[in-house]
Amino acid sequence: MKKAFVVVAVLVFLSCSAKQPRMSGQADPAYSPAETGTVREKGRITIGFSVATDTFIIERWNKDVKVFSGAAQELGGDVIVQLSAGGTREQIAQINYMVNQNIDILVVIAHDTEMIAGAVKQVRDAGIPVIAYDRLIMGVPLDAYISFDSLEVGRLFGRTLVEAVPRGKYLIVNGSLHDTNSFDISTGLHEIIDPYIESRQIRVEREIWLEEWSFDEALEKIGAIFNETVDFDAIACGNDAIASAAIQLLAERRLAGEVTVVGQDAELISCQHIMEGLQLMTVYKPIGKLAARAAQLTMAVAENRTIPYDMLRDNGSGTPIPSYIEAPIAVLKDNMEVIIRDGFHSREDIYRNVLF
Repeated sequence: MKKAFVVVAVLVFLSCSAKQPRMSGQADPAYSPAETGTVREKGRITIGFSVATDTFIIERWNKDVKVFSGAAQELGGDVIVQLSAGGTREQIAQINYMVNQNIDILVVIAHDTEMIAGAVKQVRDAGIPVIAYDRLIMGVPLDAYISFDSLEVGRLFGRTLVEAVPRGKYLIVNGSLHDTNSFDISTGLHEIIDPYIESRQIRVEREIWLEEWSFDEALEKIGAIFNETVDFDAIACGNDAIASAAIQLLAERRLAGEVTVVGQDAELISCQHIMEGLQLMTVYKPIGKLAARAAQLTMAVAENRTIPYDMLRDNGSGTPIPSYIEAPIAVLKDNMEVIIRDGFHSREDIYRNVLF
């Protein structure tokens, strides 16, 4: 029997029910979910989806939740989406709430990929499988992890930058210190640019980390650097919110378009910036494919069905984590059609400020 958890805060409830077409991923080795408990033999599967509010303000999460919920419904699942008030304590409270709603499986976009481990262990000890979505939760066994290849995101940053600026001064603004993806992106970026650093073609003048994936924090910290110097040829930004902050600060100094900027997530404003010549590249992650695959994975794990995985990841728990990894795509001005064709943004919106 599932254990009850104490609810320690009043939480916001949102149920998403929009239907989306099913999509499938590809993989090869087989994985049978761990015996973390039984689910109902009859009726629909109840899925808890925990999202930290401070991450949900980013444009892409709205798309993830909508597609995931619609695909899960078509497959026989009902999704309870809970948005915490912000921070790890609030996220733990929302997870406790969903456990008390008798969920059959929990999907988590973690605020802090290490601090959440204790709560995740309690959930699995209660017989409920747990899937980490987008961010690999550290230090505790998981039933599965699904995300994009963050190492490759960093490599795409690096390849694009060294092609555009093979010699010059770089500023690197990494994402959240509490998200393992930030470190993977940094590793991938340095894999490409370090040979140029060693040969003294590229000089990283400053490299900083943010507490959150935050436009406001980026505005503050990049602004402090720009108050000292704006002598940069390229800026690698952990995501498009950070890139937008950098571009705003460059624009205030009449330097927008003069410094090469890259980011990720294909946010609409960044796609517009690319067409305007203010940002060179964004990394597009086909969210529809990931979220629909995640819904299929979630239903399979909940029903204790075998499903193939792409690789095993080490999260420091001593148990390799079956991982399902999708490929990101570098999008520049000349291949913006990729985003339009997928329906991620409309042509009219992307080209709003330019003639086409």
